[in-house]
Amino acid sequence: MTHLEKLRLRVQDTASKVLVTGDLNAGKSTLVNALLKRTVMPVDQQPCTTAFCEVHDATENGGKEEVHILKEGVAYDINNDSTFTRASIADFEQFVSENENEQQMLRVYLSDARPSTESLLNNGVVDISLIDAPGLNRDSVKTTAVFARQEEIDVVVFVVSAENHFTLSAKDFLWTASNEKAYLFIVVNKYDQIRDKAKCRRLVLEQIRQLSPSTYEDAEDLVHFVDSAAALQTKTPSFNTLESSLRSFVLTKRNKSKLHPAATYLGHLLSDVDLLVGANAIVAQAELDQARTDLERSRPVLEKMKNSHDALEESLEGVEDCGASRARMRTKELLMGALDCVGAGKLGVNVPELHLPSYPGFFGLWDYVKDVRKALLVSLDLAVKIAEDEARITTSNGINKISDLDDEHLPEGVERSRRVFMPEAMFSIRNKANKRRSRRMSGAIVAGGTHGLGIGLAHRSDMLETTFFDIFDAEHQFLVHFTDGSKSIEGDGVCITALGVASVGISALTMVGGQTLGIRALFEGVVRASDFIGNESARKWAAVIIGTAVVGTTAYYILELPKAIPKTVGRRIRAQLLRDVEGRPEETFVEWNADRISRETRKVLRLASWDVRARFKGAMEDSGHKVKSAEEVERKAHGALDYFTGVQAKTGEVRETAGLAGFA
Repeated sequence: MTHLEKLRLRVQDTASKVLVTGDLNAGKSTLVNALLKRTVMPVDQQPCTTAFCEVHDATENGGKEEVHILKEGVAYDINNDSTFTRASIADFEQFVSENENEQQMLRVYLSDARPSTESLLNNGVVDISLIDAPGLNRDSVKTTAVFARQEEIDVVVFVVSAENHFTLSAKDFLWTASNEKAYLFIVVNKYDQIRDKAKCRRLVLEQIRQLSPSTYEDAEDLVHFVDSAAALQTKTPSFNTLESSLRSFVLTKRNKSKLHPAATYLGHLLSDVDLLVGANAIVAQAELDQARTDLERSRPVLEKMKNSHDALEESLEGVEDCGASRARMRTKELLMGALDCVGAGKLGVNVPELHLPSYPGFFGLWDYVKDVRKALLVSLDLAVKIAEDEARITTSNGINKISDLDDEHLPEGVERSRRVFMPEAMFSIRNKANKRRSRRMSGAIVAGGTHGLGIGLAHRSDMLETTFFDIFDAEHQFLVHFTDGSKSIEGDGVCITALGVASVGISALTMVGGQTLGIRALFEGVVRASDFIGNESARKWAAVIIGTAVVGTTAYYILELPKAIPKTVGRRIRAQLLRDVEGRPEETFVEWNADRISRETRKVLRLASWDVRARFKGAMEDSGHKVKSAEEVERKAHGALDYFTGVQAKTGEVRETAGLAGFA
């Protein structure tokens, strides 16, 4: 903005500044003296001008000729003596010679007695100042180039020696200056000393064509081949043409000398704006297209996931419920069937490696009862294991269904679950408890329920305990004979009393001959027995009859024990495992195992379901973020594209309004 403001002030300013610069010993100061028609600038075979000497008409200094030496770092003010130091024209050459190692800014005010039609300084049209710059070298190239680009410079007069043409430093300077000013005034000095003038002209013009194409196109007015030293002594046609062209370029063709640099800068600026706008518009359009492509791909995925969310939840819950229910139902079926077999004196499951022990005889009766009880309990443990194995199969099927739901509902590109279902890991706590229990073989029961869940029945001391009633189940006999078999030990749990014990003897009396008598027959026998006892002859045979009955009953029981004991033990085990705990039917052996296996099945299925839910939720969130991000990019890109299109339209309007169509 500062640069544009200076350009505006420069266009409005009626004064023009002409910078004279060139290579060392190219004759810059000689050219300035020739233009002034007097020797003011010091000239020598050695480089002598190290300062920027700005020559003004003396009328600007009240008609007084003198030199103002500007102070560094202080803004120059002709009305403020503290900003400069005065010196006379007569001392100018000596001052420059004494300070040849210092680069200073000097203002020289001179009077020109020539008429305004011939004078460049006192032209009667505009105020013109000539700036004699130091020769281009390693130390001053940068300073001169920056100076040439300053907004107050209207014309650059570049002096080149016909002997050396354009040096590397001269080419760098002209390249830099032509970016600011399309037209440069070029003076080829010492031309009269060249023998092959045509070749020199051709080579110089070719270099100019490469460095400043606009200057080359108008070379007739802007490029001059002269000898300034000769022109200072006498008038020469070539130098007269130079003066005329320079006056015309500075005064008459001010649209080139003053307005054209501003137009060039504005044209370049608008071109840069168009370039940036075009490049950014391409980027914005690409981002817009990419965002729309992303939305076309991600929006349907997000909508599909939203629509299938409830269906996925219902399906997962259905798999969990179905698996848990089936595991519970099958467990109850298997265990109830096993208990019924045990209650009938058979093994709960039929496996080759398990069988009931053989009867060792009457004297090994007690050990036989223990072995039968343990075998029946082991069969129940195997039934539990079979139920667990079936639950594993049910769970595996459920896992497969959940995996199918995973593939069905999760979008492509989402990583599938890497979890591997290990059926043997189910019920591992119970199995470890069994191993610990088998190592300890103690009677302690760990926490886990009334039935010692987590410990096999065959390893529980309370279940292995053998009693007399495993041989003679008096309670069962009492209920069978005195209640017509309508009750069993599975019921309310009738207490064993003396009456129950006595019933064993009565039962034995009624079972002689292998037939069981009813209660009525028993009482009839009692009445007849009383009559019989009243008879003296009968009393003689009473002892024989009673002894025979006792012997018969004892013989019967001994013969039937191998068959009766498995039934008795199995019946008692079944009753014990089916008995409620404090009136809670859900705490029976079957219900406890059914709940345990069902819970384990549901837990595993729920873990798999949670994994699917988590990945589904994460995928839906990622998809939502992608859609939101793409929508945001689309909105910003669309706004940017509209903005850049508007800027491009405005630059076109500015060009048309300012007449800069040729400066694109």
